[in-house]
Formats: sequence, structure tokens, C-alpha cells
Amino acid sequence: MTKLTFGALIALAMTAATSTAMAQDAAAGKTSFNKCLACHAIGEGAKNKVGPELNGLDGRKSGTAPDYSYSDANKNSGITWNEAQFKEYIKDPKAKIPGTKMAFAGIKNETEINNLWTYVSQFDKDGKTKQ
Repeated sequence: MTKLTFGALIALAMTAATSTAMAQDAAAGKTSFNKCLACHAIGEGAKNKVGPELNGLDGRKSGTAPDYSYSDANKNSGITWNEAQFKEYIKDPKAKIPGTKMAFAGIKNETEINNLWTYVSQFDKDGKTKQ
């Protein structure tokens, strides 16, 4: 019985640690998103700015945010945003989509990219945080 209880405690501790790590990643991602705020909005009430609002990015086809005037390069890129696509794009947007209007040099730090994806991907298309 003691081994079973100990095993359950270990599993519970690992779950709590994972949840805490994810929360920390999203918090760090929110801080990193400050680099994006001049051009992009996210969350409830987000509107297009110089760049499109980013709600519901995970699974959204590139060039399809409502009421945003995309470059032909974005509209015709064939990209459906997911973790891998986002991480490749954010490193060097102009290399991933030549002709994009996005004037951002990119983020090279892998941890920062991971944290940023954790933050951005938590929002559904209505700007609510996914549960």
C-alpha cells in the first residue's frame, strides 16, 4: 500500500509541475508578445492593426483573418498555422513567406519561440483562452 501511495504522489507532483511549467511558458510568452503588440492584437476584443489579429491562429489558414488586407504572398502561401509552421515563420518571416508585408526580423531564441507559441496558441477564434 505504501508503494501505491508513493507512486500516486509522484504522479500528482509530476502533473502539478507540468501545469506550472506550462503556465510559466505562457507568462513568458506574454512578455515576448510585447514585441508583437505594435502590429498585432490578441485576446477578447482584439482588432486588426498594421498586422492581423491573432486569435485562433492555431489551425487558421494564412491570409484569412477577417477584414485584414493581406499580401498576395500570405494569401497564396498555402500555410495552415500550427506549431511547426509558426516556429519556422517567426524565426525569419520573409524567408518563410517571401513577399510578406511583415517587417519583423524574427526571433532566434528557441525558448522564446516556444513560450510565444504557448501564449499565442492558447486563444480561440473569439479571443477566449482555451480550457
